[in-house]
Amino acid sequence: MTPMLAGRSAIVTGSVAGLGHAMARALAREGAAVTLNGLVPAGEGEAAAAALAAETGARVAFDPCDLADVGQIERMVADATARHGGVDILVNNAVIRHFQPIEAFTAADWNASIAVNLSAAFHAARLALPGMKARGWGRIVNLSSIYGQRGAENRVDYVTTKTALVGLTRAIAIETAATGVTCNALCPGTVPSPAILDRVAGIARGQGVPVEEAARDYILPRHPTGRFVALENVAALLVFLCGPAGADITGAMLPIDGGWHAR
Repeated sequence: MTPMLAGRSAIVTGSVAGLGHAMARALAREGAAVTLNGLVPAGEGEAAAAALAAETGARVAFDPCDLADVGQIERMVADATARHGGVDILVNNAVIRHFQPIEAFTAADWNASIAVNLSAAFHAARLALPGMKARGWGRIVNLSSIYGQRGAENRVDYVTTKTALVGLTRAIAIETAATGVTCNALCPGTVPSPAILDRVAGIARGQGVPVEEAARDYILPRHPTGRFVALENVAALLVFLCGPAGADITGAMLPIDGGWHAR
């Protein structure tokens, strides 16, 4: 059976590890050629690409694009287009965040978060859209969050940019509604990403409790299910949106959060 996304190509930002890598892996397993991206040493990125290619049989490349630099985003999209014949699927996943009160933010921290979390998604979309429209098919998926719909203390950059991604998603969806391109936002709850697991481990050390206990205490106030949202489940939802059944879903904010929205 021909893989569902054979002949398609994708860029997934922030995809050398964690949720981004899980989504890239899911797309590659369905036959898409994938460009991984991340600010890691070239050897690490190339190794991740080679391992994913060996596992899935897909064409996988690594791009070290710094998403705070518009010129590098332009080069990344151009290189992916030259390498794979276009960018059919764009997953804007990369994120940086700072855990501190508003008055402690520096201008540099704020500007970096806006650049990577929000502006990079806009620039990547504007660069990928002409080709998508010309081919009459495209999928843009922005990774928002539960915090795209609610506030939280000491993470103003994250809440602001994840909320703004919802607006960006709606605007792109309306502009592209008759073109064969869809744009949606995934809104995960807490996933077991390296950053979150490090945070839980730090809590466990600080409280002198087992990591399993710290993880349970961290999750329960958030997810009624009492567990992390699985990386592979977010990735499966992405693949669904990129498949035939996703053709009529656009402008949607899709929670996958263990019931957090229902609280």
